[in-house]
Amino acid sequence: MLRFLTAGESHGQALVAVVEGLPAGLEITVEEIQAEMARRRLGYGRGPRQKFEQDELTLIGGVRHGRTLGSPVAIEIKNSEWFRSDKWHDEMSPAPGATNDPLTLVRPGHADLAGMQKYGFTDARDVLERASARETAARVAAGALAKKLLSYLGIEIISHVIQIGAARVVPGAARPTPDDLAAVDESDVRCFDAAGTAAMVAEIKAASKQGDSLGGIVEVLGFGVPVGLGSHVHWDRKVDALLAQALMSIQAVKGVEIGDGFEVAGRLGSQAHDAIRWDAEN
Repeated sequence: MLRFLTAGESHGQALVAVVEGLPAGLEITVEEIQAEMARRRLGYGRGPRQKFEQDELTLIGGVRHGRTLGSPVAIEIKNSEWFRSDKWHDEMSPAPGATNDPLTLVRPGHADLAGMQKYGFTDARDVLERASARETAARVAAGALAKKLLSYLGIEIISHVIQIGAARVVPGAARPTPDDLAAVDESDVRCFDAAGTAAMVAEIKAASKQGDSLGGIVEVLGFGVPVGLGSHVHWDRKVDALLAQALMSIQAVKGVEIGDGFEVAGRLGSQAHDAIRWDAEN
């Protein structure tokens, strides 16, 4: 069983990811993980923090001479903003003390208010520093290890954006394959479709002029995934359920669909199901 844990706060000293279950002998380097971390900062209209946070990464356990040892892999991602500003040294210090400037203005759509009410906190920073999109940096580092393992099994993963705001890739548009990763990353919004890219950029510009933001949809595609992966026998071993849980745990993700998911909800069964046919090549 491959699993990971993350620790650390958004403006603390560092984030830490611990990945357990990797086999011994898996080749991995800091540079490979760092390349995935750099891709995390891509995208038109990203927040200013993405421009200056450097994601300085260190492998601190589980890897020796470029190969995994079979023990848990520990990754530290320093927060360069913490080291650059004395403000965060005081504000996020783990030593006993108190802040001189408690944050009480909670953000709508975030865990701030519920967390403060649940634990009786008077400072929203006690919640929002952990319930932050910054935590996904540690997930990307852990995911780089998982992708490396999958590559040894002939499985490749690629994602691309299919909608931002009201701008969406037209139905039937070509989907990328793993060989198209560079083309996807070259798009300002990581959209494989040129017309879709232009429409999405226009949506972002329009929202930005109004001082607003937008949501979107990302499609994740798996290639080389073996038939029957997971189990139909027990609820906690179903792959689609595990994927949905993992995705829904990401800050800001509010919906997950497998295949055509939400779209088929309004169809008749005869229109929703794929016809079964034999493909001699497979």
